[in-house]
Amino acid sequence: MNQAGKPADSPSGRGDAATGRFEAAARRAGVKVRELREIAEFEQVVELYDGIWETEPGHAPINVELLIAFAHSGNYVSGAFGDGGLVGASVGFFAAPSGRALHSHVTGCARGRGIGFALKLHQRAWALTRGLGVISWTYDPLVRRNAHFNLTKLGARPERYLESFYGAMGDAINAGDESDRLLAVWPLDDPRVEAACSGAARPVAVPGGAVVALAEEDGRPARGSMDGRTLLVGTPRDIETLRPRDPATARAWRHAVRDVLGGLLEDGAQVTGFTAGGHYIVERS
Repeated sequence: MNQAGKPADSPSGRGDAATGRFEAAARRAGVKVRELREIAEFEQVVELYDGIWETEPGHAPINVELLIAFAHSGNYVSGAFGDGGLVGASVGFFAAPSGRALHSHVTGCARGRGIGFALKLHQRAWALTRGLGVISWTYDPLVRRNAHFNLTKLGARPERYLESFYGAMGDAINAGDESDRLLAVWPLDDPRVEAACSGAARPVAVPGGAVVALAEEDGRPARGSMDGRTLLVGTPRDIETLRPRDPATARAWRHAVRDVLGGLLEDGAQVTGFTAGGHYIVERS
């Protein structure tokens, strides 16, 4: 039993424990996170996202009408408030398998304060309270900070490589590139996830005997050896800066990571971590 007298392994019991971790993360970030219900709040979310992605007309990550529909039908729409206004938001919807999963569609926030971590822990607590066991989302495999956040900070793991998943995208961050994504899966009760959410995540060491399958040399991708059980797949230092400055090199990185990492996942290998040097750790079975 937990302190409230609820079985620790019940949805409410797990949700209570997860809520405590979320509340601690929110205090550290200096924000209050809550579900959103009002049209004026949804308008703030759209404005926040427009400022982050700098979208062209008609290409916003989400619109007010969809936010209204999601919230009205019981899906996940939350916001983080601090500094006198909205500084982060997250939107998700129920996914297959029915009654067990949530897909986190879009999350955006101010950087460098732990707001994103607080939002994800709020989302986890929300899901556990409703008896859900897994949350999934997609992210660009070339963005190192997102890979570190998802794999190391949260304990999620990529399960599929999705080529050109969203088609052409018209925002300032993704314009001119193909929208390849990794499907990250977050098993909410996994001991690895539990440790990460309690703040016990540690930098990942490079396994002994690991072979570099893709490296960065002078800013460009360099193919290595694929002969090994544990492979390291490198990423560019800053793909978001590279795209407008050197589109050809950005495309080379996209195709190299697609071929190497995507090919490994297609063959049944598993990503088991992300190093401080920007490499995916991939294990063959």
